[in-house]
Amino acid sequence: MKLTFLGTGTSHGVPVIGCDCAVCQSNDPRNKRTRSSLLVQVDDLNILIDTATEFRLQALRCGVKRIDAVLYTHCHADHVFGFDDLRIFSQRFGIEIPFYGNAATIEEMQQVFSYVFRKTQEGGGKPRVKPIVVDGEFMINQVKIVPLPIYHGELPIYGYRIGDMAYITDCSLLPETTLALLRGVKVLILGVIRYQPHPTHMHVDAALELVKQVKPDQTYFTHISHLLEHNAVNASLPSYVTLAYDGLVIEL
Repeated sequence: MKLTFLGTGTSHGVPVIGCDCAVCQSNDPRNKRTRSSLLVQVDDLNILIDTATEFRLQALRCGVKRIDAVLYTHCHADHVFGFDDLRIFSQRFGIEIPFYGNAATIEEMQQVFSYVFRKTQEGGGKPRVKPIVVDGEFMINQVKIVPLPIYHGELPIYGYRIGDMAYITDCSLLPETTLALLRGVKVLILGVIRYQPHPTHMHVDAALELVKQVKPDQTYFTHISHLLEHNAVNASLPSYVTLAYDGLVIEL
């Protein structure tokens, strides 16, 4: 399995528009964060988690040539507004790209991108996609996908486990049943927005407590705001926890 962090930023991205803070003005490319998305490659299968706002730019930068399926965590702008850029993948390969999520996510996607699902005039083109509601583990080809029910404030959304990797972002609470689904995970990817507590996202201390419970071999923080500077935060974390950055590639 190969993981490519296409984006690792929060909904504002980093730098934040009009911000003069040290992180937003940093020359370190690891402090330049587009909205969060992950590409998971298992053999010849390319599974995308979320279509971030900058998905087109992310795909160009990372050389993404094919998308076989998309897993959606939830229908917030920073996680879905690259949806139309699936169009070139469906056109080039003549395929209908399945996308998965809980019932509320799929329903809202069909509302937000209603033009995709209704008859429209010829020309311009639309992504050819197939919405699929999932409420338990399922297969994409020979790869098992385990949805991880979590809470984004009061909103029930999904993280996902694929093999020994789990991806959880925009999370403020994990039910005990979801903690059980994380047993044995080796790579844990967590959305961590800042040091201070947040009503709908994990902060650093809460994430570290979760890491102690799950005990993965390695944890990567993503969905990072401009309140966390890459080098300074990494220096304060245990060796088995690190901030991810746009373009980071790891192999399991």
